[in-house]
Amino acid sequence: MVDTTHFVALSTRYQDILNKTSQLVEKGRKNQSIRKMLRSTLKGLTTVVQDIKQYNENMDHPSKEISTLIEENVAEDCTCKNSWLNNCFSWLRSDSYVVDDNQSLTVNDVKETLYKAREILELLNKENFEQKFNENGPPIFKGPFGVPENPEFIVGIDIPFSKLKMELLRDGSSTLVLTGLGGLGKTTLATNLCWDEQIKGKFKENIIFVTLSKTPMLKTIVERLFEHCGYPGPEFQRDEDAVHRLELLLKKFEGSPLLLVLDDVWPNSETFVEKLQFQMSDFKILVTSRVAFPRLSTTCILKSLVQEDASILFCHYAEMEKNGSDTINKDLVEKVVRSCKGLPLTIEVIATSLRNRPYDLWTKIVKELSQGHSILDSNTELLTRLQKIFDVFEDNLIIKECFMDLALFPEDHRIPVAALINMWAELYELDDNGIEAMEIINKLGSMNLANVIIARKNASDADNYNYNNHFIILHDLLRDLGIYQCTKEPIEKRKRLIIDMNENKHERCLGEKHQSLMTCILSKLLTLCVKQNLQQLAARILSVSTDETCAPDWSQMQPAQAEVLILNLHTKQYMLPKLMEKMSKLKVLIITNYGFHPSELNNFELLDSLHNLKRIRLERISVPSFGTLKSLRKLSLYMCNTRLAFEKGSVLISDAFPNLEELNIDYCKDMVRFPTGICDIISLEKLSVTNCHKLSELPQDIGELKYLELLRLSSCTDLKAIPSSIGKLFNLRHLDISNCISLSSLPEEFGNLCNLRNLYMASCASIELPFSVVNLQNLKTITCDEETAASWEDFQPMLPNMKIEVPHVDVNLNWLQ
Repeated sequence: MVDTTHFVALSTRYQDILNKTSQLVEKGRKNQSIRKMLRSTLKGLTTVVQDIKQYNENMDHPSKEISTLIEENVAEDCTCKNSWLNNCFSWLRSDSYVVDDNQSLTVNDVKETLYKAREILELLNKENFEQKFNENGPPIFKGPFGVPENPEFIVGIDIPFSKLKMELLRDGSSTLVLTGLGGLGKTTLATNLCWDEQIKGKFKENIIFVTLSKTPMLKTIVERLFEHCGYPGPEFQRDEDAVHRLELLLKKFEGSPLLLVLDDVWPNSETFVEKLQFQMSDFKILVTSRVAFPRLSTTCILKSLVQEDASILFCHYAEMEKNGSDTINKDLVEKVVRSCKGLPLTIEVIATSLRNRPYDLWTKIVKELSQGHSILDSNTELLTRLQKIFDVFEDNLIIKECFMDLALFPEDHRIPVAALINMWAELYELDDNGIEAMEIINKLGSMNLANVIIARKNASDADNYNYNNHFIILHDLLRDLGIYQCTKEPIEKRKRLIIDMNENKHERCLGEKHQSLMTCILSKLLTLCVKQNLQQLAARILSVSTDETCAPDWSQMQPAQAEVLILNLHTKQYMLPKLMEKMSKLKVLIITNYGFHPSELNNFELLDSLHNLKRIRLERISVPSFGTLKSLRKLSLYMCNTRLAFEKGSVLISDAFPNLEELNIDYCKDMVRFPTGICDIISLEKLSVTNCHKLSELPQDIGELKYLELLRLSSCTDLKAIPSSIGKLFNLRHLDISNCISLSSLPEEFGNLCNLRNLYMASCASIELPFSVVNLQNLKTITCDEETAASWEDFQPMLPNMKIEVPHVDVNLNWLQ
């Protein structure tokens, strides 16, 4: 057994010191002499620490072992509490560990007291720092801190420069955020502001410019600031201590305007910036970042340069005038500049690389660009620098995957959000309603990696998760970067396989008069697959862009792992490839025609063999007669011709899609009536027929859709009436009849919609409401115009839970883009 004499002596001695310390703490902060005594007392703890160290070394059971024994003892007590054997021998176990228990508890008490003592020391250090800091007087600023040299040449930033300058010159405190894609010149603009004469006139020497890293070292930054202001650099235990002392430093400037520039702030750093938002009279913070920070104040978004400014900047870096490059004609310069897509970083790198280069090199680059090559193909340095854009994805792998998917769609075209929702629900198990998908899309927007536009803003869209009017515009260079990332792996291992066979984008191969370069590449790919005896490609997503000039033989290609197939067409007719029969895992099919006239599809019956196909989206397609797709859950038709499928088809829609849960038909101008048999699809939960201006009537048996929860009929301007059987839709929760201007009344049975929660009827002022609407006791929200609202106000006393909303009408021409 361990000798406890030394232990008891230690405990008594430490208790004496603790008592003495406790008595002095209350008075120590008020009296300097007592503070000195307190410091001396605490220094006496050194001996105690040495005693503890020696004691731990001599103990039979170190403290960690004691803790383990205690935990085992407690666990054993719990599990064996009702055991007679445990009761018989519990005295033996308890006695054997009683000394060890006491020793462990005492050691814990000592350590806890030491921790408290350390806090006291930190408090004293803080008081001494504040006392000395206040005695030193105002800081001696050695000029603006960390501001880079003023850029020699700037073009195309007048508007954002003026906006930020106006905010900085305004009185009061504020935080400004300058955001934009990497390489647009955010740091250049912020630097130029710091050198502006009016800005310097206001802030004088009180300008602090700090470039942050991915994980900013706040303590290091504050130490440098103290040294710059003429104070010795303090040491900090924690970031909170550094923030407190930085606040003390900056408040030395109280009464004088102060500008703090935080350059290159990384994602998820809002909290870091917020820590620096001190309450001072005229304190401005300017943040530059590749991402937007919604919680912070004013945001200024930096855009790409227009062609004229881009050309001026290009000529500056290429030193066209200085070197008298008359041999390089203006047309060549404009073509190269256009390929840079208005990105200053790209312009600088490409122009510098072409400086003093021969005419032949210029013509070679222009020729490659005309064949569909990217400007990234011609410059390794540019590719390396632009790839830093992907650094923001290090902690967001799912967002990176979604961003890479944007490259699957053709350049210079809008990407429909509805198509992405279909893909991501199957690929990444996101929700069907698109809530999680929109969160990711908005995140990409805040990172300036995608631009989200809403063609027509309808009140019901956000509430009912309808994103048919939402589109993404992707910068061409970002698309090129995405494609480059996709092609890093060997063909047989790629997650995404992108095949572009448009004749007008690639030069023809020698000896192949009617085949494009990409067609030859595809043929080589197929040959490679055969030579290597590859049974299938590993790609989960296959994206094919083609036009009328290309008809490749895909017979040797076996993308059996593909779950998503995207066909981007520029043709009046297209025959689905027979290889689709082998795509047994296919879940999503997206076919989009980018031509002016709808494209006719042949071989559509091939889809009947795809037993995992759950989602189909067709855009600008003449929809053929359907086969039987028993596994299909969602069908979306956008700007399609539907008459052949719905009116002349040999198979009823209820037989074609017996398990369909969601049907979306939008902007189908030839749709006059609902397809026969649609009301026999009992599984249907969401039915959306919108912007079909020739639709004049609904089927009388629409009430048979007993599981229907959402019915959207907005902007069907020729719709004359709603059948009385609608009252049988007891599960209906959302109904949208906005802009159905030909509707004059609602049936009396309308009041039977006992579960109706949301009703949208903007621009429906001519509709006469039946008295039965008083039975809509579960109705929560009516979204309408002012005239329609007046009609509902008469029923509001009888519908106490109902709220009438009149949204602001957003008029724009985005739908023309």
